[in-house]
Amino acid sequence: MAMTPAVVLGSGLGALGAMRLLNRAGIPTYLLPAAPALESRSRFARRLPGTNQTLASAPLAAILESTTLDRAVLIPCSDAVLAAMAQLPAALAGRFPSSTPAGDAVSMLTCKDRFATLLGQLGVPHPRTLVITAPQDLEAFAGTSFSHLFLKPVDSASFMRAYGVKGCRVRDLDDARRQLAKVQADGHRVIVQEFIPGPGSAHYLLDGFMDAGGKVRAMFARRRLRMYPPDFGNSTLMASVPLSEVAPAVDVLRRILAAAGYRGIFSAEFKRDERDGVLKILEVNARVWIYVEFTGRCGIDVCTMSYRDALGLPVADVPTYRTGVRMVCPYMDLAAVRYGWLHKEIRAWDWLRSWIGAQQPAFSLSDPLPGLSDWAELAGRVLRRAWRGSGALL
Repeated sequence: MAMTPAVVLGSGLGALGAMRLLNRAGIPTYLLPAAPALESRSRFARRLPGTNQTLASAPLAAILESTTLDRAVLIPCSDAVLAAMAQLPAALAGRFPSSTPAGDAVSMLTCKDRFATLLGQLGVPHPRTLVITAPQDLEAFAGTSFSHLFLKPVDSASFMRAYGVKGCRVRDLDDARRQLAKVQADGHRVIVQEFIPGPGSAHYLLDGFMDAGGKVRAMFARRRLRMYPPDFGNSTLMASVPLSEVAPAVDVLRRILAAAGYRGIFSAEFKRDERDGVLKILEVNARVWIYVEFTGRCGIDVCTMSYRDALGLPVADVPTYRTGVRMVCPYMDLAAVRYGWLHKEIRAWDWLRSWIGAQQPAFSLSDPLPGLSDWAELAGRVLRRAWRGSGALL
């Protein structure tokens, strides 16, 4: 009997990593991209048979109706795809199963107002969060300090694409009004949240998988060593660390997932508050994240777990993984290093030493083209900037 294939839904590093992990596990895999990028240059990128559509050109349900595949497991790599999957008709959902949380669980974790309510009910450490429904709601902050407050988007992905950051620091009430008016005019919804003080290296991320029976089968901890932009950016250098280093966060995340009735892949972010040393949860991603392959390289393949769980196959516990493994995103880390150099926060030797032996997310010896093309595009950008005489190579 032919093996049921998997379909990776999405674009970018997360989709690339998911394809590589599934193929490494011997699972036939197809790609349905959004806006084809480096993942489409992978030697594992096989387009969905029977259709030339992308997620940007047609609704997911219509694409699945048109494919010649009889059955396949869906692996979502974005919140938009996860939402589209929740709307699939019952017949299509049965034909294309997935190991994903129910719609209410997704909403509970990804809608910032509901998430804040859940955290309050559970009594777990988290930053103070206030929902802003109209500009006048900001008046509640009149006369208070904005030094530890920022505007945080409800949809982080679209906000990041628009502005290159995950949030906006505000200086005072007038500045908050101006920034709120700008982001709302651009169609973004935001909340006001307390900024947890501390460097980028105070961030920890817990990745893993919870099966259909509500059991966490694996959990992986990584520490963010550098990030860019410095306040609201993505990891540029990270390292795998033992779960014992973040034991309180592990307990908190288990409580949250159980309360939400969760199922599937997850990635949660915590930050250690330098004022009291407490790890406080910031957010939970309810699908494949961009560094999913790094977790797999260290010994925890959540994509294959998701595939097996979707088909009702047993999923084994994975209690251990490799620690002390580093990953660097070269181009973004150069920007982070430049910022640290200018602010006298990093020395040249520290930077060079951090890169020695570190893995890269796009490059793989068994699948080199995505990484090589990424470096070629980077070189092209640098040369164009130099040709224009900007004098800034980062």
